[in-house]
Amino acid sequence: MAFPFVEKFASALPYQEYLQQHGSAKDRQKWSSVEASLALSADQRQLLHSFRREMQVLCMAGAWCGDCVQQCPIFRRFQQETSTIDLRFIDRDTDLELAEELTICGAARVPQLVFLSEEGALVGRYGDRTLATYRKMASESSGAACSTGLVIDTDTTQHHVVQQWLDEFERVQLILRTSPHLRTIHGD
Repeated sequence: MAFPFVEKFASALPYQEYLQQHGSAKDRQKWSSVEASLALSADQRQLLHSFRREMQVLCMAGAWCGDCVQQCPIFRRFQQETSTIDLRFIDRDTDLELAEELTICGAARVPQLVFLSEEGALVGRYGDRTLATYRKMASESSGAACSTGLVIDTDTTQHHVVQQWLDEFERVQLILRTSPHLRTIHGD
């Protein structure tokens, strides 16, 4: 039996509501600080504006999590650029069924995205960190499993993380654009 991602998406919250319900004032400030630091290039904005197929994006997150602090505002920024992305959040610690379904290497890691078509069909899953983040972690070998989110990266990692997430959103968009089923529905 298929996992009920559609039902999970329907019960998930928009960005601000999620932060209000699950984040402390300090958590919300951290997310806001990262969001304010994000800037998309003209090419990145143009790519997002070119999206034609609607995608439902379910993000399992933790408002307290440093990785979520650094990455979830990126997803919000993408959503702000195009009406084709319907982004919703669900808290890892309040939905144990979803957390169990999305375990990575035996753990409930966040953030994780589940991409659904406009009809709710599963298109893909991606998370918890991008390759750029893992490369940075491996090179630093600091031992911490989850950053505190207290400091915004001043190196180029954020730029690479944004691009790698955008690549994943584009991959999903291209799957949707080339889907024979959706092409029939949309007459293209």
